Amino acid sequence: MKTFIASEDDSLKNFTDTHYAQASFCFASLLREKNIRVNGARVSQNVPLKKGDEVRYFLSEKQQSRKAFEILYEDENLFVLDKESGVSSEAVFCALEGFPVHRLDRNTAGVMLLAKNPKAQEDLLAAFRGKKVVKEYLALVLGKMQKPHDVLQAYLKKDEKSAKVCVSLDKAGEKIVTEYEVIEERGETSLLKITLHTGKTHQIRAHLAFAGHPVVGDEKYGDFAYNRTVHRTRQMLVSKAVTVNTDGILKYLCDRTFVSKHDL
Repeated sequence: MKTFIASEDDSLKNFTDTHYAQASFCFASLLREKNIRVNGARVSQNVPLKKGDEVRYFLSEKQQSRKAFEILYEDENLFVLDKESGVSSEAVFCALEGFPVHRLDRNTAGVMLLAKNPKAQEDLLAAFRGKKVVKEYLALVLGKMQKPHDVLQAYLKKDEKSAKVCVSLDKAGEKIVTEYEVIEERGETSLLKITLHTGKTHQIRAHLAFAGHPVVGDEKYGDFAYNRTVHRTRQMLVSKAVTVNTDGILKYLCDRTFVSKHDL
């Protein structure tokens, strides 16, 4: 059993997603079995929460055993984590009580960094801004690429109402640079290694879709008909490796690369 107190008005599902990753994996079954209690009352649906509400989760041993993330490396300054697909970054931050420096989309698995103190957070944020952190991804996309290797450039605008971004050649947006290399072709799909030269919201997914090669399983920017055909509801995207370069208190990790266990 695990207990949380809501710090603001929310829905039970969103609260679960952002506070208790283990329960987010099995939210539907917990509701079905009435194994969530709000202020002591068993609930069977996604109810609204008020600030101060007490939420208790009763997970089985099997449900508790499913890991939301693994710790690849830890010292006094940071965690290097390997997150599972389906887990929100916010739930990881909450579980470890760390200081965020970047996040992964819920359905993107792989390596992410979490600072343990404000100074480490400051230095890592500076390293990200200075493009001293190299992030490599794996992406399975629809179609065959025209070139085995290319550096794509475009411009991105956020649409807050739709919680999406729009990519175009209109220079009024923020410039994005996405490099890819074809690892192998798999029938009507291609496996790519992606190197981000800018790190904007949904950059990989939106940029590749704009280029005519949406990530397989992407429910926001993807080819919905194809996704249904192959029964994919989560984007086939992995944060495969992160290399840290910083002159701050983490300089002892300079040029060290951390690699996810996840593959496509």
